[in-house]
Amino acid sequence: MRLIPLVLVGLILAVTPTVHADDTTPLSTIAFGSCAKQDQPQPIWDAVIETSPQLFVFLGDNIYGDSEDMEVLRAKWGQLADQPGFRKLRQTCPVVGTWDDHDYGANDAGAEYPKKRESQQLFLDFLGVPKTDPRRTQEGVYSARVYGPPGKRVQLILLDARYHRSPLKTGYQPGEPGDGYRGKYVPNTDAEATVLGETQWGWLSDQLKLPAELRIIGSGVQVIPDEHGWEKWGNFPNERQRLFRVIRESRANGVVLLSGDRHLAEISRLPANHRDGVGYPLFDITSTSLNAPSGNFTKAGIRFANEINSYRVGLTYFDVNFGSIQIDWNQPDPLVRLQVRDEKGGVVLQQKVPLSALRAGS
Repeated sequence: MRLIPLVLVGLILAVTPTVHADDTTPLSTIAFGSCAKQDQPQPIWDAVIETSPQLFVFLGDNIYGDSEDMEVLRAKWGQLADQPGFRKLRQTCPVVGTWDDHDYGANDAGAEYPKKRESQQLFLDFLGVPKTDPRRTQEGVYSARVYGPPGKRVQLILLDARYHRSPLKTGYQPGEPGDGYRGKYVPNTDAEATVLGETQWGWLSDQLKLPAELRIIGSGVQVIPDEHGWEKWGNFPNERQRLFRVIRESRANGVVLLSGDRHLAEISRLPANHRDGVGYPLFDITSTSLNAPSGNFTKAGIRFANEINSYRVGLTYFDVNFGSIQIDWNQPDPLVRLQVRDEKGGVVLQQKVPLSALRAGS
C-alpha cells in the first residue's frame, strides 16, 4: 500500500465539489455505487460523470480499510480521494454516502468493532462534513436531506447498518445440488437483536413523515433479498419486518431502496400484496462493484452463481457497474428509471416505474 503523507491527505480530504445540489432545482439524475478498491484503478468514474449526475451516493465498502489503526484507514481514504476519476467527479457533483463493513473497519463487523467512534470521524472527514454537523456527535453516520422544490422533492435517507448492529449467527447448512450458491449466516431471531439501534429507528420514523414525492433509502447491505446466506437485513428477520412496517405505518409513499455489498448487481421487488408489503411495489436496487467484480466466483471454480432470489426482477449482473436513478419530472406522471450501468455507461438492468405506482393503493 502506498502511504500518503498526512498533510497531503488532509488537503485531499478537504476538497469540496464545485457544483451543489439545492432545494430549488429538482434532482433528475442520481448516481450511486459501492465496493471500490482504493489501491486499484477506477476507470468507471468517466462513465459516471458522462451521465451528468447531480449527486453521487456511496453505499459502503467505499474503501477496503479493515484495520483498527486509524492512520491506516486515513491513508486508505486518501488513496480514494486521490483517484483521478474520483477527483473529477467531486468537481462535477456533491458526493454523499454511508458505510459498510470494510470502510467501517472490519469484515462483517457490527457494534463490537472497537474503533467505530474514531472511524466515524475519518469517514466524515472524507465526505467533508462540517464539524458542526449532527453526525459529528451522534452514534452512527446516518443522515437525511430533502432536495428540490414542492411537487418534485426527493428525500435521501442513508442508514447506518453497522454502528449498532447485533452479532451475526453462523451455521448455514447447504441444501441439495441446485439449491443455489449461498453464504454462512443464519437468521438471528433474538428479540433484542437490532440493525439500527433504537435512536436511529426513532429518527427514521420521523424522517419518513416529512413531505417528499420520492424517497430513496440507502443501506450498505441488501434489504429485500433474504434467501442467500451472506450479510443482509434478512439475517435479522424481526428488524427487516420492522423496516417494512415503519414505512407502511408512516404512510410514506415513493420509497425506493438502494444497496451494495454483494459484488453483483440486481433489482429486487417486494410485491405490494406481500405479507410484509408497504402497500405498493418496493424496489431494492443493488449496485456493486465499482472496480472489483464478481470474478471471485470463477476463481473459486464456480462457472455461474446460481443464487436464489425469489424477489429478483430480471437477471443478475456480475461485472463492474454503478447505479443510476433517472427521474423525468416533465411527464404528467413522472417516470422513474431505476438502472444498473456497466463500466462504459451502458444500461444493463432497468425498471421503469411511474411515480404514481409508488403510492399505497395504486
